[in-house]
This record gives sequence, C-alpha cells and structure tokens, in this order.
Amino acid sequence: MTVIEARGLRKTFGSTVALDGINLRVEEGRILGIIGPNGAGKTTALNAILGLTPYQGEMRVFGRDPWTERDELMRDVAFVADVAVLPRWIKVSQLLEYMVGVHPRFDRAKAEGFLAKTNIRNSNRVRELSKGMVAQLHLALIMAIDARLLVLDEPTLGLDILYRKQFYDSLLNDYFDRSRTIVVTTHQVEEIENILTDVMFINRGRIVLNCSMEELESRYVEVTVHPEQLATARAFKPIQERQVFGRSMLLFDHLERQQLAAFGEVRTPSIADLFVAVISNQAGEAQGAAR
Repeated sequence: MTVIEARGLRKTFGSTVALDGINLRVEEGRILGIIGPNGAGKTTALNAILGLTPYQGEMRVFGRDPWTERDELMRDVAFVADVAVLPRWIKVSQLLEYMVGVHPRFDRAKAEGFLAKTNIRNSNRVRELSKGMVAQLHLALIMAIDARLLVLDEPTLGLDILYRKQFYDSLLNDYFDRSRTIVVTTHQVEEIENILTDVMFINRGRIVLNCSMEELESRYVEVTVHPEQLATARAFKPIQERQVFGRSMLLFDHLERQQLAAFGEVRTPSIADLFVAVISNQAGEAQGAAR
C-alpha cells in the first residue's frame, strides 16, 4: 500500500524556493530517513505531508489531500517535532487523562507501559523532568496512539547519546511493525542508519538521491586503495576521493565489488560519507555550470 505519494511538489516563501518539484513515494511498513543540510527543505516537506502548509503540485497521504482533509488524516498520523513542547506545570497523570479525552486512538495502558521502563512517574510535573525525560514522555504519548504513520522531525535534537539511543531503541522495539510507516529527519545520521529501510537526500529543495538501503549497499562501494593501484583506480572515475590517515579512499557508483577488490579493501560507505560525496558533487556541478 502506498502511504505517501507526492508529484511535482513545490513550495515557495517569497522568492525562496523551499521545495522544487519533488516526486516522492513511500510504501507501508518502511522507515524513510530524509537527510539534508540546514535549509534544504526537510521540514517543509514534512509540513506538507502533515497538512501544516499549502503547496503546489499533488500530495496524497493514505489517499487523502493533507491540506483539505487534515482532520481525517490526523486519525492515522502522529508527529514528534524537533522540540518536545509540553506544559511545564502539568503532571504526567494529567497529560495521560488529557490524551484519553482528545484522541480516540490513544491507549493509556500502553503509554503507562512505556513509561514504566523509564524513571518518569505519574506524579512528576513536566518542569521536574530533564530534557531527555521530556522527550521520553513525548514519545510514550505518541507511541500509545494507534497511528499508521509516524513523522519525526529531528526528534532527538539536543539530547545526549544515552537518551538518543533509548529513543530509537524504543521506537524500533516498541512501536514499529510491518503495518506502520515512519518518516524521520535527523542530523545524527549514524544513529538511525541501522533502522532505515530507505534513504532520501534533499538539497536546495530537490531530491538528489532516493533509494532503498538494499540498493544503496549494492550500488555504492568505497575502496581503500593500495598506493600502487591509485592511478588505475582513478581511471574508473570515482564520484569522490578523500584522504584518511594518509590513505586514499575512493567512492564508486555502479561498479562491481569484485572488480574493485583488486585495488584494495572494499566496503559499503556509511550514509554520512555518501551524503557528503553526493552533495559535494552536486555543488561542484552547479559551480561548473555557472562558469
């Protein structure tokens, strides 16, 4: 089942183009990571999916137009923003009661089960909790909603490594199943790499890479090249070359691993390394076109 489908999605703010003709398709049961530099259009894309901003082009989420059918759509969608904003005066027990009253698909027992794994107590007020604990509380409330799509915009921003790991462990082990779909943006790429099924790079409002993790692993190869093989390896036109501890690392696209193994040690590049290479290449091509 197709959960999200966008065609020619465009959004401008005055003379600034935030989204420039994006085409996107996300299937049920996938975890899509949207990666991009600041100002690339990530949050604007999420806001369009959530029906929080008007746009040009076509957008459907569960077959609905998010802008005109948002009330119905929100029964199937949950959202965690980059800053977990909860009233500082409120008690955890009062938050649970509030959620029961406002959301028909909120399961209080499930939320209390998630919170039982933390140091958060029902008697705590939000102002008594650390930033990491507020994020845990926010996630517990969201995971207790029987939503088919979960949208996360920099959900662990500002948290230390312990809380970030706990956040993603809970997300994967307690929430995700093959009937749910997750879309997440983050700058901590390394921490979500192992949970993603799909990855999308966005830059200057355009998608510059969109593939499954399986395709990424089969398509891209990084080689730590033996010095005597460097000239020969360069002849195969790597998309990036970098130096690590005095050794040359060459990144190739659509070349066989067996063929490249003759030049040195081969591996699948990390998402972070691939992102830097793709964005750098795009910047280089733009500069060349401008000359």
